[in-house]
Amino acid sequence: MHNPGPRHVAIIMDGNGRWAKKRFMPRFAGHKAGVEAVRDIVKACAERKVEVLTLFAFSSENWRRPEEEVSLLMKLFMSALDREVKRLHKNGVRLRIIGDLSAFPEKLQQQIHQSHQLTKDNSLLQLNIAANYGGRWDIVQASKKMAQAAVDGEISVDDIDEQLLESHLSLAGLPEPDLFIRTGGEERISNFLLWQLAYTEFFFTKTLWPDFNVKLFDEAIDSFKSRQRRFGRTGEQVEVEQDA
Repeated sequence: MHNPGPRHVAIIMDGNGRWAKKRFMPRFAGHKAGVEAVRDIVKACAERKVEVLTLFAFSSENWRRPEEEVSLLMKLFMSALDREVKRLHKNGVRLRIIGDLSAFPEKLQQQIHQSHQLTKDNSLLQLNIAANYGGRWDIVQASKKMAQAAVDGEISVDDIDEQLLESHLSLAGLPEPDLFIRTGGEERISNFLLWQLAYTEFFFTKTLWPDFNVKLFDEAIDSFKSRQRRFGRTGEQVEVEQDA
């Protein structure tokens, strides 16, 4: 029996710079082209009844890139937010930026807050953009919140379990990713959603992100649907449960 489609899809959008280099263009041109691909995949998710889409836009490690590229990425992020948030709102998409936003310029932080407020009541699709995000950072910041609660006497050490930690993570309250897609040919998760990807199905493609289209997205979903998700059980147990 096939799986239903994924409720939550997480994507590392890799290969923008290489896409541009192949065309003898500056790396920034690849990032601009990548924004177009995002628009197509957001629309595809809404049409395929995906509830949550989480995109890895800028990792905490990306600050190590050349200063000029980082500066241009910040400007692109601001202009894309300004341009796209009204479109997302019109189409019923709720936008949330996750990560350590304190490192961003004040004006960008204000734009992020305004986009959250504008789209907070939308329900067609939850779109999460991970920016200055790292999976280890996410677990550490959740641990700090629990430690502070223990120090303040709000919880005891024995209260700390998986559910409590998860409630302090960036994606608290959302279903864990069912399907993880990485474009660009690399086959690693690169510090993305380390806690949340524990039982996620992986799909890797060599296609560079600006060339990733709806056809390839459907291939990833079909691959997901063909897999048996056991979550520690035997295949026979899963089949009995599905037939019940």
